[in-house]
Amino acid sequence: MQEQFIKYLKAKFQDNTSFVEEIASILDIGYDAAYRRINSKTILSLEESVTLAKHFKISLNKLYEVGNQSSILTELSPRPSDEQGLEQWFKQSLQNVIPLTKLKQAEIIWSGKDISLFRTLTDSYLTRYKMYVWLKDLNVDMAKSKISFDDWVKRIPQSLLDSAFELSEVYKHINITELWNDNTVNGTLQQVLYYYEAGLVSRDLALLICDDIHDVINQIEGHTINQSIDKQENKTFFRLYKCDLHTLTNTVMIVTPSQKVFFSPFTVLSYFKIEHKPTCDMMYEFLQKQMSISKLLVTAGEKDRSLFFKTIHDKISLTKERINLDYKMNFL
Repeated sequence: MQEQFIKYLKAKFQDNTSFVEEIASILDIGYDAAYRRINSKTILSLEESVTLAKHFKISLNKLYEVGNQSSILTELSPRPSDEQGLEQWFKQSLQNVIPLTKLKQAEIIWSGKDISLFRTLTDSYLTRYKMYVWLKDLNVDMAKSKISFDDWVKRIPQSLLDSAFELSEVYKHINITELWNDNTVNGTLQQVLYYYEAGLVSRDLALLICDDIHDVINQIEGHTINQSIDKQENKTFFRLYKCDLHTLTNTVMIVTPSQKVFFSPFTVLSYFKIEHKPTCDMMYEFLQKQMSISKLLVTAGEKDRSLFFKTIHDKISLTKERINLDYKMNFL
């Protein structure tokens, strides 16, 4: 195993300096000690192996993969717990996404149980409301408090909004494929109804949030027809599939010419990161299979495409009607 690991490190090593000197520097050991480890005359300790893996940015799956397909190692993303943590989460996500904009063939695939994250990070009441809901789920004190969305939105930090807007913008420069079904919008609408009925969001703001959801759907329909999010340059593609057979999961897969990695949802805004190649290949094949039995809406025909978006708009309109009806019933 050590021999294979060292061979993999050599393939990753692109400096002109001596590989032995590089290993010695990373592990803070002498030249001879590094040489012995490279030639497997001295066994690498677990601590040394992890140090090398971190330096060369190798997943632990690469370090300990021995062909057992039933056991893999995953990395759990940090979960924000307050406004400052959420802002840092947006900033870190931005740093993770930016490298993809430099790879022409990079692609993000979204299995949409809910509206994709970047769609809900614009200058809208919907964005602010999503943040409120996330923090109510993640922050113990906020969950216990009676603070309403109407009150919280007045004091939301501008820096938090700016970090969200910046993250949303970068997605215009990445190829994106999304799988949706008629229920993809349901979770967001249910959140609006839940907090409205709990008295934590006013009728007026609840209706404005629904209007923002209408706007998001209109925007997605335009992107679907144009096959691009950035209509000015059209350097990247956007593809939307209507998937009627399989349940969607909010899984995010990133595909580049050299690697596949996917993120499986764990809790609110936290994901398991999987880099294990056989598992990633299986997930990619599954998503490709889903696409093959789904409708690519840009080629499905105007009738099918219009019916799909009309169905979603009707759900949003019914939610608004329910909010208005509940409001009127309170005065009877």
